Amino acid sequence: MPKRIAVIDIGSNSARLVIFQRTSRYGFHLILQQKSRVRIGEGAYEHGGHLQPVGIRRAFGALHSFSHTLKEYKVHKVHCVATSALRDAPNRSQFLALVRKRLGLKIKVIDGLKEARYGAVAALNLLPVEEGITVDIGGGSTDMALIQKGKIVETVSLDLGTVRIKELFTDKGLSPAEARKYIRERLAALPEHFRSSLAIGIGGTARALARGIMLRNDYPFDKIHAFSYSFKKEKDYLKKLIESPIDRLGDLMIKKNRFDTIREGAHIFLEVLRHLEAKEVLTSGVGVREGVFLSDLLRRDGLRFPRGINPSIRSIKDRFDLLKLPEGNKHQIGRRLFEAIRERYESREEDLSLLNHALSLSNIGKMLTIYKEHQHAFYIAMQELNFGFTHSQMLTIALLMRSKGDSLYYKPLYRRYKSLLPSKEVIKWLSFAYTLTLILYENSSEAKISFSWKDNTLQIHSDRPLYLAHEEIESLKTPKGVRIELLDGWDELVISN
Repeated sequence: MPKRIAVIDIGSNSARLVIFQRTSRYGFHLILQQKSRVRIGEGAYEHGGHLQPVGIRRAFGALHSFSHTLKEYKVHKVHCVATSALRDAPNRSQFLALVRKRLGLKIKVIDGLKEARYGAVAALNLLPVEEGITVDIGGGSTDMALIQKGKIVETVSLDLGTVRIKELFTDKGLSPAEARKYIRERLAALPEHFRSSLAIGIGGTARALARGIMLRNDYPFDKIHAFSYSFKKEKDYLKKLIESPIDRLGDLMIKKNRFDTIREGAHIFLEVLRHLEAKEVLTSGVGVREGVFLSDLLRRDGLRFPRGINPSIRSIKDRFDLLKLPEGNKHQIGRRLFEAIRERYESREEDLSLLNHALSLSNIGKMLTIYKEHQHAFYIAMQELNFGFTHSQMLTIALLMRSKGDSLYYKPLYRRYKSLLPSKEVIKWLSFAYTLTLILYENSSEAKISFSWKDNTLQIHSDRPLYLAHEEIESLKTPKGVRIELLDGWDELVISN
């Protein structure tokens, strides 16, 4: 597969270009994103679905600009897909021929079921989810996929879109009640088994709503991907959006460029969530474009990353871990240490996994400079640790990487993100395990190390001397009441907290 791959997605509202850079077999990252609100479907729903000249001009202009970007970035492979507005248009062939002749771009018009599947492929691989229903509200359609036990079971596409509702109801001065009746009639076509307590919001409408909810609630973590919220708690917010005058949408934390269709989007989303009997909404920052890319990348893997592969971890290590040191013993030390301490605090099932992820990324800060490397590592993790984790997991891993030997955790960061983090006790013990593992590993990557307890003293047994480790352990902050004894062939050294 080529190193640099682009995906162009032409929807009813927007045309987007994204370029992915592959860093290894399963590692990749986004290097460019461009967007134009082409509204290619403007006026189409009132003219039998026919594309109108104003929308065609905007779409062609955006694609013309995209084609220049593709050349500048020396893209090796391009996927260009179009969704609802084009698939509904009787005159689409003229537009497709124009773009192919003038720009050399071959547009693949995908049906709603394929669109739903692409969104589900992205959600399954890049969100921490195995069950749920994806909901992608576009300008012309709403596409859904039922996910059960980590597999895409069924897809559905409904003629419910923000532009469609706006032109058929809002622009004609019809009431929200009339739009609601239309939406519910369309939702009645959903199979009876399309029910789930978890709805996965995909697309611009879901992201705009999530952003508004985050701002209204002073949510501490500025990352929309994997943001979750209770439908019951936010139902009234969606109702306010539906009823709001357009000039008051800013008061509800909606960006101006979303004013034109957000009320219709909120209306569709509210009714969909009710119909699905959803209790929680998980917001996706990825969708059709990532699904198209992943369907190519993972075509020989059953459209899933192999077990144990996290694309964010893989990409971060590819780009930032320039040392490429052997890590087997580091993880072995960490695992043995965790097994020794897990009964000393209220450990959780996921703690060892989070510790291992932090240890995997422990060298990434050195790419910038060894000075304050733990701070650099923290900031890289906060920006790049995106896929396959909850917000709590992302923050826990990043906070562990911010640890230093003279303190168990960085208190200002813990206070800032406290509502999303595990208890202080969990953070202290995991930070202790992370820091001590690195001290032992960096002093001898080949030493065979084991652990045991003698009352409240953690005994470290090594088959070779770890002279420098003695000094670092002496200044290491430990959980309350814990002492450390390093038994490595040198004189035994006992340190108390």
